[in-house]
Amino acid sequence: MNTNTHRDRSELLAEALSEEIIDGRLRPGEKLNEADLSERFAVSRGPIREALKRLGERKLVVFYPNAGARVITHTLSDILNLLEVREYLEAAAAKLAAIHMTPAEKQQLRNLYEAHTAAVASTPDGSYLQHPEDLDFHYVIIKGSKNPLLFDLLCGDLYPKLRISRRAHKASPGRGARALEEHRRILVAIEEGDPEFAELLMRKHIAAAREGLRKIGEFPSD
Repeated sequence: MNTNTHRDRSELLAEALSEEIIDGRLRPGEKLNEADLSERFAVSRGPIREALKRLGERKLVVFYPNAGARVITHTLSDILNLLEVREYLEAAAAKLAAIHMTPAEKQQLRNLYEAHTAAVASTPDGSYLQHPEDLDFHYVIIKGSKNPLLFDLLCGDLYPKLRISRRAHKASPGRGARALEEHRRILVAIEEGDPEFAELLMRKHIAAAREGLRKIGEFPSD
């Protein structure tokens, strides 16, 4: 098999399994059996093994001696620590986005916010669940910061865990509507080119999410 083909297949498998971990279809602590996955995806074990290795690098899978791979289990402390780091990094991204985003990028962010408004209106007491990458309000802001290092840290290393942390908000009634209003204020600050206010609002937004999880007192596993 061509090496590039093998690598591409492994990456596709890693992405598919990543989505299942993030949305909870593969539960924390669940064993990832190579033979079962090979049969399920109709591929040899080689690409499966490489895909699991990639998920390990993304901190979504852990490997145990003589026991294979399992989906990582996050504690509330893990998620609170992650949000603490995210608060500072994303605040910097929001500040830079207010400086560097083009009018077209700001319009993209506005359109995304309006789409999310309609979704939240249909379930006002639910959580604010976003799709990955360019359909994610935070992702678009980070990309708009035009800072490659921030992008790599937040949208590469931390992004899968950040998406997992959002599942916990299902246990916080009304958090979706509150988060949407916080997004609106951040959006306006970016549209108006106010970097300091955008930075402050993003910090407050993520701090509110962290405090909401702290009040729940545990990280839900489903």
